[in-house]
Amino acid sequence: MAGGQREGELVDAFRVFATPLISDNLARVPGAVGLRPFHKIDGIMVGRALTVRTRPGDNQFIHRALDLVKPGDVIVVDGGGYEGRALVGEIMTSLAASRGAAGIVIDGAIRDAGAIGRNPFPCFARSAIHLGPYKDGPGAINVAISVGGMVVGPGDIVMGDEDGVVAFPLEGAVALLAAVKAQEAREADIMQSIKENRYQGAYAQASASSH
Repeated sequence: MAGGQREGELVDAFRVFATPLISDNLARVPGAVGLRPFHKIDGIMVGRALTVRTRPGDNQFIHRALDLVKPGDVIVVDGGGYEGRALVGEIMTSLAASRGAAGIVIDGAIRDAGAIGRNPFPCFARSAIHLGPYKDGPGAINVAISVGGMVVGPGDIVMGDEDGVVAFPLEGAVALLAAVKAQEAREADIMQSIKENRYQGAYAQASASSH
């Protein structure tokens, strides 16, 4: 099996896990603060980062990224957190979806929030505003960026759901996946013990295991 196929299967294996499980197993360090979903939630966004850095309020390089996007890519945009002008709207998100993108993450604002909210194509941002963008540049594509205080590198795995957005390098993803599966099993046991009215709490369990 080709390396690309193996990587694709690894990325897809994260699709069933919520972002808090990922964060817990990354020392709770990575995570974009202040970004939220604007789309109609339909599962978990998972893909590889196509990173974009642009000056606040300018989307020229997001348009360029749309010409480069491959199926499964998440377009991740460092817009400096500026909320005074929208960087994408219904047309650009629709174009990204038509080209197979897995989602768009904007550290900035969007517009056409109503239309985007009726669509399941993943779109995360800080806020919505009607004011449109400049289209002059400068910018850069496929460089390390910061989104909501989270560093994202080209090709990183990006995930998003109701709780927000998290990203991590492909290197180490196999070990991360194993840790996430183990935590999910532990939490399933806890939920079952709660239903059966036998849960003693984390402190009581830790004390019992130390004797």
